[in-house]
Amino acid sequence: MEQSKRINFREDERSLLLRLLLQVASQREPVIAGVLTGGRSLVSLAPEQRIPALQASGVWFQLLAIADELLAMRARRELEQGAGVGEVPGSFGSVIAQMAASGHSAEAVQSAVDELCVGPTMTAHPTEAKRVTVLEIHRRIYRKLTELDQPRWAPRERELLVADLESEIELLWMTGELRLERPTVEREIAWGLHFFREVIFEATPQLYGKLEDAFARHYPGQRIKVPSFMRYASWIGGDRDGNPNVTATATAHPLAEYRNTAIDWYLAQVQRLVAVLSASSNVIDLPVSFRPVLRMALERSGQAHEIAARNPDEPLRQFASALFARLLATRDSGLASYPSADAFRADLSALSSVLEAIGGNSVARRFIQPLLWQVGSFGFRTVSLDVRQNSTVINRVLAELFALADPSDPVVASTPQWSARIRSALSQGERLEIDPNRLSPEAVELLSTFAVIGAHISTSHVGAVGCFVLSMTRSADDLLAVYLLAQHSGLSTAPDGGGTVRLRIVPLFETIADLQAAPVILNELLGVSLVRQTVREFGARQEIMLGYSDSNKDGGFLASNWELAKAQKRLAAVGRKHKVRISFFHGRGGSVSRGGAPTGRAIAAQPEGTVGGTMRVTEQGEVVSSKFANRGTGLNQLEVLAAGVLAHSVGLSGGTEKKETPEFDEALEALAGMSQASYAGLMAEPGFLDYFNQASPVAELALLKMGSRPDRRFGASGISDLRAIPWVFAWSQNRHLLTGWYGIGSALSSFVTVRGEPGRALLARMFEHSRFFRLIVDEAEKTLYQSDMGIARLYAGLVSDGDASQRIHARIAAEYELTRGLIGDVTGGDLSVRFPMFKRRFDSLRRQMDDIHRLQVDLLREVRAETGAADRKRATDALLVSINCISSGLGWTG
Repeated sequence: MEQSKRINFREDERSLLLRLLLQVASQREPVIAGVLTGGRSLVSLAPEQRIPALQASGVWFQLLAIADELLAMRARRELEQGAGVGEVPGSFGSVIAQMAASGHSAEAVQSAVDELCVGPTMTAHPTEAKRVTVLEIHRRIYRKLTELDQPRWAPRERELLVADLESEIELLWMTGELRLERPTVEREIAWGLHFFREVIFEATPQLYGKLEDAFARHYPGQRIKVPSFMRYASWIGGDRDGNPNVTATATAHPLAEYRNTAIDWYLAQVQRLVAVLSASSNVIDLPVSFRPVLRMALERSGQAHEIAARNPDEPLRQFASALFARLLATRDSGLASYPSADAFRADLSALSSVLEAIGGNSVARRFIQPLLWQVGSFGFRTVSLDVRQNSTVINRVLAELFALADPSDPVVASTPQWSARIRSALSQGERLEIDPNRLSPEAVELLSTFAVIGAHISTSHVGAVGCFVLSMTRSADDLLAVYLLAQHSGLSTAPDGGGTVRLRIVPLFETIADLQAAPVILNELLGVSLVRQTVREFGARQEIMLGYSDSNKDGGFLASNWELAKAQKRLAAVGRKHKVRISFFHGRGGSVSRGGAPTGRAIAAQPEGTVGGTMRVTEQGEVVSSKFANRGTGLNQLEVLAAGVLAHSVGLSGGTEKKETPEFDEALEALAGMSQASYAGLMAEPGFLDYFNQASPVAELALLKMGSRPDRRFGASGISDLRAIPWVFAWSQNRHLLTGWYGIGSALSSFVTVRGEPGRALLARMFEHSRFFRLIVDEAEKTLYQSDMGIARLYAGLVSDGDASQRIHARIAAEYELTRGLIGDVTGGDLSVRFPMFKRRFDSLRRQMDDIHRLQVDLLREVRAETGAADRKRATDALLVSINCISSGLGWTG
């Protein structure tokens, strides 16, 4: 009954949004209404009507996504109201209830929570097609819908709310999605900070409060403290891998912005404390011990007399005013500045203690505790800024420095002489004295970046710089080169050798070959004394980043995920050998092909013993806005992530027991190998590169101006240099979506052919008991459901070589049918029947999506044809809007 009510409400909500959109469309472009209702095809429209029609379709997809988000939030609330918070999947209530039922003591729970460190990391990947202005309109629409959900409105009041909602839809129509120019790094920084100001700052203490409530329910009378275990990071302004726009100056700017954003937030919260803490010394008796604390706070503020005169007989208000003055000085670098966020937190703790001493526990819990938790998570930094660079650049600059230091003895990267030269320089604490005027611009830029890092690694900038991520790590020497450049730049604690480097250096293993080599690389790295000592200084923990995107592009979906799982287990074993804890940083994207999957299930599918309370994940592009545009959704996403890490760390099963066995591992090894062979065969098909370039809008994606960085790392034209994001994006635009399923069908077919019925039975057991295999099958199944070989054939018609087009499309279509059939055999049902909400949503959009694809094929022909400038410009603009529409319909770009 409850489910039926929710569905009916959703239909009513959709009807309201569609009615309002049709009203807006009818006033502006009457002919467009027929496109929205299905009575008119996009292909039949005149050229001048295409953009308004596509724009209307895009707005409709956006409105449906907002309605779906609202429905999901309401469903969670109804479930909590009806069955209790312990029945809400992925909640702290559910996880702590399982821990209590499993016999975990309060001490064990406290120990597990103290180990938690969860790190959502915002990245500047160019996968967000929506501007901040559009996101703000989306949020206002969402909030209007939540207001309309209240039963208290009189008819007249409801009509006013509906009118407001229509005006927001009208604004969305008029605003448009296309950027007129590529965003600067500064705009990307502002985009990222938007989500902190609007959602994450407030959601984070609410998250801790939910965990505290779960403890109170399941461990009554036990004092379990909730630490600030969320540690946010960002690559925005620090990711220079192939992005010439991220310079040392561009990196210094976000460090200041992130710092000021956090302090400005605290200023607003403390100003509220000044307003509400009106306790009078004529009414309450303050502890004698608070008097020197207050006196010291007033003296340190530099405004003791002014504050005391302004708030006589109001000691708590005076204390809050002193905190406000010191925060203001901190932001403006004044004499009364706080030396660190810890000093500010100590003052807040003192204020909380005095409130509790005078019986103001509720006041302390309401006003002070959230701020204490926020300072614990955000410090004076908002996020820790990671710096990322490619190993190719690192080695090129180091080779230049070696050559300038000793022109008579040049060394070449990836040789034994190179390796020996780096190790010798590290052991001796070598600092190369080279005239900066002799350096190339690339070397000057990289060393300037290290100088910026050094300036922000200090007591007053705790956590401002996170780590140095080395992309395309292919050897221990690649990482040691970073250590040496850091040493050269003054980041060593012992100039004469034998010290440590004051920077966490994190390898990023991306390709399948690199994932396979990772354990050997880590073992060799930890064998170097300086590295071991540095890792010990950082808590005997080495972070390792795993790349989902490039490994997928390299070997296909199944092989990529299996190599990632194996690498984690092997790397964790190397860490145990060296008595170093390994924590993993998962470079996931929005699409299945780039690691996108339901958060809780993705964490549960990680190999046993590879989480250990700590996990970082990238939040990229459109994923950020889908998760953190609204507070209810943002809080839920953070809870699912943190609760999933906690559950995995303490070994909770999360329901039916799932088990991995050597038999499963052997089968997965075979399946992954066969899948990769099939995928590699397609890549090697004659004419495949031309097919990809011509049967997709990959070349035209750069015109969208979605991000500040280029689509290729080094400007080469092959697939290997193409970033994984446009690779996945392009295959989604033409509905092949092969990056999420290709090769699985061939692997399953060969497996069953070789092993017969026992093999088929083994696959069934794996589907039942292996979280990893189940996740692979589930996500491939959903991707297959969104794929369409009929639409794909239309794009194949754009390929100039007709024989190659027919041959390659036929191969892809055959693999699609094979995979579709065998996935059905494994699951025992039709495609996506197991995912009714997913299926219903996509079915409701399929007709419109297919119509947009047909128009996009026509537009690609027009854009690529030799036509007049005006016609080509009009077709290009329409093409870009169609790309946005398709990504909105799928719910992701790359």
